[in-house]
Amino acid sequence: MINLNTSNIFMIIGFLLSLYACVSNDVIQTLGTFLNTTKHRPVWQVWLFTGTILVLTFVTGWLVNDGDMAFGLLDRIPHPDVFYWWHILPPIILLYLTKKGIPVATAFLIISVFSTGQIIGMMVLKSFVGYVSALLVSLILYFFIARKVEKRFMYKKYKEISTPWVIAKWTSTAILWTAWLLQDGAKLFVFLPRKLTLLQMVLSLIIFLILLYVICYKRGGEIQNIIKLKTNTQDVRSATIIDIVYACILIYFLKLNNIPMSTTWVFLGVLAGREIALYNRLRFITEKKVYKHIIKDFTKAIIGLVVSIVVVMILNQYDKIIVLIKHYLSL
Repeated sequence: MINLNTSNIFMIIGFLLSLYACVSNDVIQTLGTFLNTTKHRPVWQVWLFTGTILVLTFVTGWLVNDGDMAFGLLDRIPHPDVFYWWHILPPIILLYLTKKGIPVATAFLIISVFSTGQIIGMMVLKSFVGYVSALLVSLILYFFIARKVEKRFMYKKYKEISTPWVIAKWTSTAILWTAWLLQDGAKLFVFLPRKLTLLQMVLSLIIFLILLYVICYKRGGEIQNIIKLKTNTQDVRSATIIDIVYACILIYFLKLNNIPMSTTWVFLGVLAGREIALYNRLRFITEKKVYKHIIKDFTKAIIGLVVSIVVVMILNQYDKIIVLIKHYLSL
C-alpha cells in the first residue's frame, strides 16, 4: 500500500490530472476519426472495443516489461524522490489549454517537468522531425491517391459503406490505438513509479477506462474540431487511410529510440500533408481556406509548445525564483 504522505498525495493528484488531461487532449488524435465514423453505434460498443485494446496493451506491457507501463520510454527520466505542489501545475494548465481547443504537445508539458535540459531538447527535435516526416509522407501519398481514391470517396460519400471497409476501419483503429498507447505510455504514467505492483496497475487501468468512457460518451471534445474541419474525415474509407498512415509513422519513431515525443505534432503533420495534397490535386476548396486551417493548427501547436517550455523553465527554476523574489522584497 502507498503511504499517504504529502509527497504521495501530490503524486496521485498529479497522475489523475495528467491522465485526464492527456486523454482529453491526445486520445482524439487516434480515436477522433473512429468517433466520427461510429456516431450511429451505442457508446458502450465503442468504449468496449477501445477499452479492451487498452487493457490488453498495458497488461501485456506490464507482464513483459516487469511492471513498466511506459514500455521503456521513461528509462532516461527518473522518478522524483519527493513530489511538490508545483508538480501538479502542468496538467492543470494542460486542462485549460485543452478546454480552449489548443492541441498542446502534452509530452513537453507533462514529461519535461521531470527531465533534464538535454532530454527536453531531444524531445523537441524528435517531435519536430516527426511533424516534418508525417507531412512529407502524407503529402506524397495523397498526391498519388487523391484523384483515384479520395475523389471517389468524396463523390460517393452518401452511398452505403461496404462491410470490408467497415472491418478495415475497426482494424486500423485497433492498430493505431495500440501504437499510440505504446508511444504515449510515458506521459500517461510519468507520475507513477517506474515499476508498478499488480494493485497499482489494476487501479490505474480502471481510472483510465472511466476517462475513456467519458471521451466516448462526449464523442471527443474541443480538440475534435481539428478533425471535423478536415476534408471528408467522416468517411470511413478516408478515416481508415489516415489511421494507417499515422500508425506507421508512430511505430517507426517508437522503434527509433526511447526518447518520448509529441504524437500531437505527428498527427498535425499527417493532416497538413493530406490537406495540401488534396487541394493541389482536387481543388475542392479555395487555397486560402486550406492553408488557413493548416497555419491555424500549426500556430496552436507552437503556442502549446511555447507555453509548455515556459512553464517547465519556471518550475525547474522555482527555488531560484523564490530566492530572488525574497531578496528583492527585503531590499
